[in-house]
Amino acid sequence: MYIEVFKSKIHRVKVTQAELHYVGSITIDEALIEAAGLIPGEKVQIVNVNNGERLETYVIKGQRNSGVICLNGPAARKVQVGDIVIIISYGLMTPDEARNFEPSLVFPDENNRLPH
Repeated sequence: MYIEVFKSKIHRVKVTQAELHYVGSITIDEALIEAAGLIPGEKVQIVNVNNGERLETYVIKGQRNSGVICLNGPAARKVQVGDIVIIISYGLMTPDEARNFEPSLVFPDENNRLPH
């Protein structure tokens, strides 16, 4: 049996763009993607701290060290530029694997960049 377990989180980043007329997804700074152990195309959950919205979409790689966090397509209706969001990924594991698994936690600065 497999269970779905918290895999990684980018905690409290600021939405920099919302592009309604786009195919869909979330564009994330490549440095943040790597730090969280995410993969372009991976499913993520977006939790909006400002309005309580929760949605699922997939990751698109944004320019490295740009600080970009852009909700695209219909997801753009769930945020405002400047909103604070949490980006969460989950993985499927056996209960034994999950007991020893350590998730990746990323805490960017106020400009959505990794602390030095």
